[in-house]
Amino acid sequence: MSEIVDGPDAVAAPYDVKRELRALYAPKNRDWETLTVPPQRFLAVDGHGDPNTSPAYTEAVEALYAVAYTVKFASKRNGRDLVVGPLEGLWYADDASVFSARDKDAWNWTMLISQPDWVSDAQIGEAIVAARAKAAAKKKAMPALDLVRIEGLDEGLCVQVLHVGSYDDEAPALARLHGEVLPAAGLRERGRHHEVYLGDPRRVAPEKLKTVVRQPVSPA
Repeated sequence: MSEIVDGPDAVAAPYDVKRELRALYAPKNRDWETLTVPPQRFLAVDGHGDPNTSPAYTEAVEALYAVAYTVKFASKRNGRDLVVGPLEGLWYADDASVFSARDKDAWNWTMLISQPDWVSDAQIGEAIVAARAKAAAKKKAMPALDLVRIEGLDEGLCVQVLHVGSYDDEAPALARLHGEVLPAAGLRERGRHHEVYLGDPRRVAPEKLKTVVRQPVSPA
């Protein structure tokens, strides 16, 4: 549990999903491993297009963080602090070949930030309204705030790997997953490709970026 027990003045440490769910947010394995992922709730925004060039992607991420920090500060005022979780993404397309071809303009995505289960839907709704009001007071256009919603995921059985390096260098690991790992294990992919971004590409060199790459699976 998230508690510091270091004397009579012990206080609860801020909830941190990276600490609470280490297997999901701090894995060590550099090759594919199976695990069972418990249900989670997220702030979510859906979109389409190249994340490197699409204004919609930038707006989505900005809106998610605006709401996530509003949730954090409101929760802290109520006596329970939390660390804003890392950015995550679900990636999908009508034709999966667009991923191996790196045709990013054809990608669909749902960007996510995890929420503790003790933050209610009503509190998230209030945070969205408050973030919208704050943006309006600053006369700052944040159109994606109207797109923020709650997404529940129950991914269950998955395969997962920690990728270190550029996002575009994930292709060999994914090729091995689909060409070797899943057939050998008698598994097939299902659901959306899931990534958890543990580094900030604005501050970390591409070769040092850490990404949790996850794929829900089921028996073939």
